[in-house]
Amino acid sequence: MMKFGSKNSANTPIKCTIRLLDDNQLLYSEFQINEKGSSLISRICEQLDLIEKDYFGLRYVDSKRQRHWLEPSKSIFKQIRDMEADNILFSFRVKFYPPNPFRLKEDITRYQIYLQLKRDLLHGRLYCNTSEAALLGAYILQAELGDFNPEEHIDNYVNELKILLKQTLQLEEKIMDIHKNELKGKTAAEMETIFLKKACILDTYGVDPHAVKDQRGNQLYLGINHTGILTFQGSKKMNHFSWSQVQKINFEGKMFIIHIILNEDQRIKKKQTIGFKCPRGSSCRHVWKCAVEQMLFFTFPSSSDVPNVVSGGGFFSWGTKFKYSGRVEREILEDMSITRESPSVTRVGSLRRKSSSEPPTPSNLVINQVAGFNSLPRSLTNTSEEYNTSIDSSNQIDNSSVLETLLEDQEIMTSKIEQEVHHEEILNDHLLIDFTTMGTDGSPLIQSISNQQSGQKHLETTAIRNSESSLSFLRQTLLPVIFALFMMVLIIIIILESDFDVIATIRKAPEIAAFKKNYYEPSKDFLLRRFIRSKIF
Repeated sequence: MMKFGSKNSANTPIKCTIRLLDDNQLLYSEFQINEKGSSLISRICEQLDLIEKDYFGLRYVDSKRQRHWLEPSKSIFKQIRDMEADNILFSFRVKFYPPNPFRLKEDITRYQIYLQLKRDLLHGRLYCNTSEAALLGAYILQAELGDFNPEEHIDNYVNELKILLKQTLQLEEKIMDIHKNELKGKTAAEMETIFLKKACILDTYGVDPHAVKDQRGNQLYLGINHTGILTFQGSKKMNHFSWSQVQKINFEGKMFIIHIILNEDQRIKKKQTIGFKCPRGSSCRHVWKCAVEQMLFFTFPSSSDVPNVVSGGGFFSWGTKFKYSGRVEREILEDMSITRESPSVTRVGSLRRKSSSEPPTPSNLVINQVAGFNSLPRSLTNTSEEYNTSIDSSNQIDNSSVLETLLEDQEIMTSKIEQEVHHEEILNDHLLIDFTTMGTDGSPLIQSISNQQSGQKHLETTAIRNSESSLSFLRQTLLPVIFALFMMVLIIIIILESDFDVIATIRKAPEIAAFKKNYYEPSKDFLLRRFIRSKIF
């Protein structure tokens, strides 16, 4: 077992899997112990031929089932140290949805935005009414399947595909009617453009809903995007606090707090504080970080102007400090350094069938090593809960239903299934036969070479993780206690030794005098004899 900080442990690469937006590809990669998140994100974007990488990020789920964005400026290992070494999974996602996708410089970046919005529509995050859902579904159908073909597209051919979260028979018929009669001759690129124009004007564009409760205990969903902070109750948008109104964002425990300024008229400004209760302290911290990042990215003129932000501190805790890393949107839009010819977009049809909803897993695939990655295109054999969200086609559409979201547990279930299958495959591959080593009878000796190496790496990583956990405990628990004791001793010394008149009055109190005589003076004499006078003599 290797100790934390040793030379060998620092050079031990840690394997991870990255799931891409189209769900048809996974990337295998490795990172070093001290490598920062920005390095891994850059490598993935380079593999995908993306230059406008600032809009994207990596998301992961920790051991407490809480989602996080991988912070670019921090060590990857320190952020995911409580995850199992063999089951590190990141999801490549759009982190900052551009207000206008058509201001992006390259089509390949817009295609990634399209894939993200297609996922949002399927999982209920891009919420819309029946007519809008039918249009968006038909656009996807035309982009993926092409023109309506009566020989191929027979009966209810949409029923086998998963496009929307709630896919009823009535809605499927409307999608097929639009696909058949209104979109003939449209190419995939044209349909993606029309889809983006429609999706980016919806209220829920770029919104990843967070479950919260208001001061009355009503269940709400909090959404954060380029426009500001929105609240939804059911399918109805309740409030919209634009970034120009938001003065400050902080959190205390489970409470997410927004300080806003309302302009009642041109001369009167009213300050108001609004709080929302999150399920857990960790989820509240995540909401706060998301809100701060979105606000800084879309409102500041330059990344050099962005300050460090601290919130959630108390007497026994240091609080949460957030340091923004990367460029802001204005810098990206004003960047004229992109002069290359826009690369071609490779489109892969990724419509899933209802009978196949298990996420892609790294089994039975040819691995091609490219720039530190193993690119793994695969067919879909899905059975996960993440995609099993359709309802019976006999149900009728209900526009008053609540805002449907992909719950954290569903995403976590998908991650766990992928990780378990991946781990199972690794274990099966551990036992290798080395035919170069022969026994005395000429038969090959079976050696568990890969198993030993993998086991050694696992022990090394576990040792490092345990050391990191110990350091985390010292930082979060022991250091605040030591600081509190130090301050208490300092206050006692000031009260009993200083000559200020105000403190002299306090010192005359009977309790203080008794404490000084019975405890302080004996302790003081002992320390003087033990550490000072012994050195003099």
